[in-house]
Amino acid sequence: MNIVRNKTKKVRCGDIYIGGDSPISVQSMTNTDTRNITDTVSQIKRLEDAGCEIVRIAIPDMEAAEAVGKIKKSISIPLAADIHFDYRLALKCVENGIDKLRINPGNIGDEDRVKQVVNKVKEREIPIRIGVNSGSLEKSMLEKYGVSSKALVESAMKHVRILENLDYDKIIISLKASDVKLTFDAYKLLSEQVNYPLHIGITEAGTIWRGTIKSAVGIGSLLLNGMGDTLRVSLTGDPVEEIKVGREILQSLGIRRFGINYISCPTCGRCQIDLESLTHRLEKELNGVDSKISIAVMGCSVNGPGEAREADIGIAGGKNSALLFKKGKVIKKVPEGEIIDTLVEEVKNISK
Repeated sequence: MNIVRNKTKKVRCGDIYIGGDSPISVQSMTNTDTRNITDTVSQIKRLEDAGCEIVRIAIPDMEAAEAVGKIKKSISIPLAADIHFDYRLALKCVENGIDKLRINPGNIGDEDRVKQVVNKVKEREIPIRIGVNSGSLEKSMLEKYGVSSKALVESAMKHVRILENLDYDKIIISLKASDVKLTFDAYKLLSEQVNYPLHIGITEAGTIWRGTIKSAVGIGSLLLNGMGDTLRVSLTGDPVEEIKVGREILQSLGIRRFGINYISCPTCGRCQIDLESLTHRLEKELNGVDSKISIAVMGCSVNGPGEAREADIGIAGGKNSALLFKKGKVIKKVPEGEIIDTLVEEVKNISK
């Protein structure tokens, strides 16, 4: 299935691009105190290892803005600054080499202050993400529309027009809510009005279990409808989990491939091997193997090879054994105790 993406403007962010024909990037945000450079860099390194492609840090004060330069020198992915209200923090972050700003121009003061920020980012071709959240809508929008998709879009467009009037168009937009339907409706309405790249996600989605489900439904719906150029999964917990979930969402839709694609059945009364344990052990054994193949771990031979016909390799369980198959064709029978070693060896041979 091919998903047709909306055509959006291509914007550079550090050494990658957002929008246009560029890959949909996965990003996250640190939850460390930005002023603690050691902890922040350490967490970013973990995010990089997990596959994070853009990382955002909170800039609550000038000390945090001053830390940007040292953080930037220690990491290898684009760095974004999350700024609210104080234009001076934006200026300092730009001065210290930030790759992207998340700031709403309508909230940082008069036109002169906005112009100062725009002039600075223009010099270095730094994009600005306008981020509107349902929980922080302006009073005027709430009075006019209530918490709704129209309120989110009109709020975003107000900020967009401020930048456009200053001849600035390196803009990325996000419209986030914790309500999946509201988020979807807002992005759909916005995408009919602009061609700026969209940063998508469900904000305040919750803990890893609930937040993963909510994010998969919301982000998946947007992507299936052609919307989204970069994404962040918002989870209460270790931000590394956000990257894992975001990548898996993209991989499950066939939009990007990040490594091995696992297929495993839910098991039933026909299953005579410990499929759950086998699947977990296999994932552990192949952790870090950079291969774009599909592996199927199926519980029985009734449907196994057929249902996983498109898999590059797989097994279908039997009594104390399994059938090894490739592209749906059975190759040989393997004793249960040798299943993992056999699959690992086969994967390594395919990956050579």
